[in-house]
Amino acid sequence: MDTESIIFTIGPLAITRPVVTTWAVMLGLTLLCALATRRLALDPGRLQTVLEGVVSAIHTAIEEALPGYGERLLPFVGSLWIFIAIANLVGILPGAASPTGDLSTTAALAILVFLSVHWFGIHSEGLTAYLRHYAQPSPVMIPFHIISEISRTVALAVRLFGNVMSLETAAILVLLVAGFLVPVPVLALHIVEALVQAYIFGMLALVYISGGIQSRQNRSSRNEAGASS
Repeated sequence: MDTESIIFTIGPLAITRPVVTTWAVMLGLTLLCALATRRLALDPGRLQTVLEGVVSAIHTAIEEALPGYGERLLPFVGSLWIFIAIANLVGILPGAASPTGDLSTTAALAILVFLSVHWFGIHSEGLTAYLRHYAQPSPVMIPFHIISEISRTVALAVRLFGNVMSLETAAILVLLVAGFLVPVPVLALHIVEALVQAYIFGMLALVYISGGIQSRQNRSSRNEAGASS
């Protein structure tokens, strides 16, 4: 652990800068949601209109990937998208660093996605039916399915961490070389890339969850195809 990133300690537990930044992002989003939803109206103001647009866009994306599951997946996938987008953008602030530029943060997010895949899959199909799909088309495939689950979780964490860290490093190098003559292009690049990385992470999470929920449907389609042939 980098001792320079430790802000304070609680007994043997070291609280690092990414942890504090993550808490700050969560607190800020919680307060924003609480204040924005206090006085909802049929004739929305600007803030309510923006929030409704964001929620509607996320709901539409979920429905396009997994029709009929928009309401069920919106709380988790929507929270994931919004949190990662804000966490990525935090690095724009002077003296701040994106918590997603720390591997421990992205690993925690990837583990949440890993658990959510099985949570939604089991609730959709039942425990026995969901576990059975790991033995398809043959029980020999069980170890390969397990390795695939672990490897894609690791890749999900490393991808976001690497992209955000490299983005911040590139921005620092450009500013060191060119000074503050090019802050606007660098800032624009950071914003676009931060939003793109949040979108990619959320879409991959949605694809993984969709695969877990639709495992029974996929087996049924294969069985119908085999019967028709």
